[in-house]
Amino acid sequence: MNKRSLAAAIMLIGVGIIFGVVLVSNFGTGGIGSLFAGGVKDIGAKTPPVVVNETVKALNDAYKSVSKSVNPSVVSINVLTETKVPKNRLPDLFRFFGQPDDGSQDDNGGDDRTQKSEGAGSGVVVTEDGYIVTNNHVVEDASADGIKVIFSDKKEYKAKLIGRDPLTDIAVLKIEAKGLPAVHFGNSDDVQVGEMVIAVGNPLGLHSTVTSGIVSALGRGALGLNNNSYAIENFIQVDAAINPGNSGGGLFNLQGSLIGINSAIATRTGYFSGYGFAIPVNLAKAVILDIMDDGKVDRGYIGVQIRSVDEVIAKSMKLDNVAGVLVDNVLPTGAASKAGLESGDVILELDGLPVNTSNELQSRVVQHRAGETVKLKVWRDGKVINKAVTLQPKDDDKLADNAKKGIAPGEELDEDSNKPVTFKQLGFSVGSLTEKAKKDNDVENGVVITKVDQYSEAAERGLYPNGVITKADKQAIQTPAQLKKALDSKRGDVIRLQLKTKDGTRLVFIEVPKENS
Repeated sequence: MNKRSLAAAIMLIGVGIIFGVVLVSNFGTGGIGSLFAGGVKDIGAKTPPVVVNETVKALNDAYKSVSKSVNPSVVSINVLTETKVPKNRLPDLFRFFGQPDDGSQDDNGGDDRTQKSEGAGSGVVVTEDGYIVTNNHVVEDASADGIKVIFSDKKEYKAKLIGRDPLTDIAVLKIEAKGLPAVHFGNSDDVQVGEMVIAVGNPLGLHSTVTSGIVSALGRGALGLNNNSYAIENFIQVDAAINPGNSGGGLFNLQGSLIGINSAIATRTGYFSGYGFAIPVNLAKAVILDIMDDGKVDRGYIGVQIRSVDEVIAKSMKLDNVAGVLVDNVLPTGAASKAGLESGDVILELDGLPVNTSNELQSRVVQHRAGETVKLKVWRDGKVINKAVTLQPKDDDKLADNAKKGIAPGEELDEDSNKPVTFKQLGFSVGSLTEKAKKDNDVENGVVITKVDQYSEAAERGLYPNGVITKADKQAIQTPAQLKKALDSKRGDVIRLQLKTKDGTRLVFIEVPKENS
């Protein structure tokens, strides 16, 4: 290598050394050095795109505050159940989640086997010393020592079932603990549609879940969640997401006060479809206190069969407004009978508070114990009267007596009076009372409904085949001809029919068309 080539090589090496020194020196000051060193300090915009006003910030803070405050008061409930199933039963095609069939047999080697399953729900702490409320359907099949309560801080306790009430779907548990975070009870009578609420529970095994929404309706009843005719359904409807596992959890207002116990959802899939239903806290509280007192509910009953007033009933009764609850039937040994209530009365108020649906009246009555007296404002024959009713336990109530026997005054039976009659405009037909109908419906007078047309006025108002019409506008009915005469006399007006079925006695109001077609 000549001197010129050597000098060039040395020069290139020097330039490389100088460039390397500059590059390394920049590693700590940004540029390529910072990029390779993983020290990216700044990405994204410098400020949020929206400045939240104070009102929105206050609402957001309220949701955070109430969630933090009430979460410790809502617990998860795990339930172990054991049921006997026939040994040779065919395998189930469908099975509830969490209910595996382990195939084990009972100890006596018989034909039955014990099937174990697990369920889950939620509960709310109602006293500092360990009383917890949940739904009856969460714990009704629990085995002995099969209930476990888990708090949001992961502490676990074995729980004892103190008592349960299937009619309101309320149950009370007890754990051995002190200083627990009991909820504050609100007043469900103050709850209004549109009010913002949160639901807290343990849906789908997800502990301490909070969802929010508004109260979308009040006084929801007749949902058919309980097949018992004495069941009380007067729910708060909410659009906060509620799913399996939320049952027994709390519905709270933004003050953190408990206003309901989450109980059910409207669904065709088994999961939340937009609406949930909570038991009003005033009703729940009355049941809780009763169960805590002696392990059972000593509720009182008026002793009537009732239904909500609709427009046709209001017109027949000459009420100024569509309001109140119609007394369909008075049970003869019940409290209402002793207080002088009658079939056809309309109950407008209970203890000074208006009642506009049958489930609302039920909900208010069951907050009282047997032996307590309630004051009723009643509409009868165009006048307002007041009645004081001392409530009785259900066992004292019996089914109503038959309608009064006999022929209407001035009416005589003739050969044609027993011929079947069809009321085409109303969509039903009647025939004379048979011995079978007498026996089946426990009556001595009346006419049998032989046919009811689908979608007819009669079907809409509640008439159906095999029922017996015993009275028309308080007059005993003996023949189809008598009923026809009564209906003809009420053209353009509403007629009141008394209907007797195997299930009891009720009143049916039908508007009779002016002209016969």
